[in-house]
Amino acid sequence: MRRPFMSSPEQLASLEGQQYLVLRPTGPVAALYRETQRRLLRALPRRVPHPHTEHATLRGFFEPERRDAVAATIREWAANQHPIEIAVDAIDVFPAPWQIVIARLARTDALVAAYASLTETLQGTGFRRLDERPLEEWTFHLSVLYGKGLGPADWAPFAASAVQELPDGPTCTVAEAELVSYAGGVEYAEVIPLG
Repeated sequence: MRRPFMSSPEQLASLEGQQYLVLRPTGPVAALYRETQRRLLRALPRRVPHPHTEHATLRGFFEPERRDAVAATIREWAANQHPIEIAVDAIDVFPAPWQIVIARLARTDALVAAYASLTETLQGTGFRRLDERPLEEWTFHLSVLYGKGLGPADWAPFAASAVQELPDGPTCTVAEAELVSYAGGVEYAEVIPLG
């Protein structure tokens, strides 16, 4: 059974009307993510929001009225996209004001090419895109937990202890993407094969 990416009512409400194209890692990448998330959540002084399931976001959209058009465009992109190699090279953080612990992904040729080809596919569509950055500025990652609610006295030492380089980090190949959308407090997903 498919594990949802977000599960708390607060997270689902905050994502209302949004759509995300994500990659769901498997095998050793998923195992590292889950072990890291469990360990870090236990180390915190209180509960913080976090994804329910590991995922790397390639794009976010706010198109509640044009979800079908977004999906058609993503299917077209996916049909021409080879499977994508994912490799974790560190546990890292996005500092304040975001305060997010991440599993940072290596800029593999396949991942960079997928992002670039998606950018090209989306040009001229007019879709409202969320938090999009140019390829050279994008940090590929899996969000592990959201520490924005932690004060500086809690966040600083926690973030410092979380950071870890992984020169021989795990890898996997993802052969499908998921277009996830949020409406009425529910997460919906379409699994789209690559290639």
